[in-house]
Amino acid sequence: MNETQANQVRTGKGFIAALDQSGGSTPKALRLYGIEEDAYSSEAEMFDLIHAMRARIVDAPAFSGEKVVGAILFEMTMDREMGGKPSPAALWDDNGVVPFLKIDKGLADEADGAQMLKPMPDLDALLTRAAAKGIFGTKERSVIHAANPVGIAAVVAQQFEVARQVLAHGLIPIIEPEVTISIADKAAAEDILLAEIAKHLDTVPAGQEVMLKLTLPEKANLYQPLVDHPAVMRVVALSGGYSREEANTRLSQNTGVIASFSRALTEGLSAQQSDEAFNSTIAATIDSIYVASVAG
Repeated sequence: MNETQANQVRTGKGFIAALDQSGGSTPKALRLYGIEEDAYSSEAEMFDLIHAMRARIVDAPAFSGEKVVGAILFEMTMDREMGGKPSPAALWDDNGVVPFLKIDKGLADEADGAQMLKPMPDLDALLTRAAAKGIFGTKERSVIHAANPVGIAAVVAQQFEVARQVLAHGLIPIIEPEVTISIADKAAAEDILLAEIAKHLDTVPAGQEVMLKLTLPEKANLYQPLVDHPAVMRVVALSGGYSREEANTRLSQNTGVIASFSRALTEGLSAQQSDEAFNSTIAATIDSIYVASVAG
């Protein structure tokens, strides 16, 4: 583990950018960016376009370690270049931003009010490759759709099982059991989730650390015990479909939690913008998310 990077993740002021849209979410991300589906005729062209969007964000003057602690990359982004360098090196060497990798293969079908991770049979090979490319940590996302103790317990147990595999490769896992923001029993689901995570954190060996990426809770500072837990390097929050304004407001009410926004980060950006307008928009976005992250 790179201790300089670890210290930035533990104590850095700012947030973690999520630049990890997968194949399923890329068309929507491109549409919001002003590129309709008739603008590309193959998956390869689609991924070229989303990579160009990500590279443009990373290339913006405001995208630096001063306010952006880290960035989560899609596997294909890790394997490509930005500015003539491998993407992880471009992030860290040129921008001072710690590189993470999204490792999950998507969600399994819903069972007991939750969606677990699909199997990842090639995970060890991917983690070996990621470590060699200078990746610091990983992210894997499950989703909770109901305050169902059985489903929530299964999601958290699987997340920590994957986390142990990630830790064995010298990488730091971001455990992400997202709670759907639109469910009626969201607060109850979050109470169950808190208890399950706390139980598993107590099994993390001394000297090892994980990160947590959680939906902004209904009750401010609900996750404070996790923020303070010795096995937790950092707690970050996903925007989860909230507007950037709403996400920032909720974030600022949670002490010690910083943002890890995806859609809220790219809100307002357009392929049609001049570089000046694009850079100005992303700078204002980064400032607003930074302020909310520091306020918490």
